[in-house]
Amino acid sequence: MSDSIRLRDAVPGDSPAIIRLITAAFLEYPGCVMDVEREEAGLLAPARSHTRFWVLEDQGRVVGCTACRVFPDSAGEKVLEVKKVYLAVSRRGKGLGRKLIEYPEAYAAELGILRLICWSDTRFEAAHRAYEAVGYVRTGETRALHDLSRSVEYGFKKIRGQQPKP
Repeated sequence: MSDSIRLRDAVPGDSPAIIRLITAAFLEYPGCVMDVEREEAGLLAPARSHTRFWVLEDQGRVVGCTACRVFPDSAGEKVLEVKKVYLAVSRRGKGLGRKLIEYPEAYAAELGILRLICWSDTRFEAAHRAYEAVGYVRTGETRALHDLSRSVEYGFKKIRGQQPKP
């Protein structure tokens, strides 16, 4: 990353910029709707609504974000879910999206968490390629969100330190 670009913890004042960033991403896909109050209220207080929430900043402007949620699986093992990976169109193709995916993974390593998951809207094909490029594999699972966008998501998983099978 250049000297002007840095990844930092989100603060309450970042909420409007995060909402603008994600809304802009949704507008790239027909049928995707952003309704903060009804469906994304956590974005009003991003740092409190996730285990961790980071923003990618360039010269004081939020140009990307990433977040995670840590939770126990049915066996009590901790799992880290990568969430809210968004990058401004003007910053794509420069390796920054990869950094946004890898940053929560580094946090998982700090916590000793091996299993990572994420869900991605079926329309977000570039995101699927980005996840797969850093070792995530599709689980074969889908889930319908029953939201205004009529979203269906693909499940992805990764075991830290394990290379995916070709």
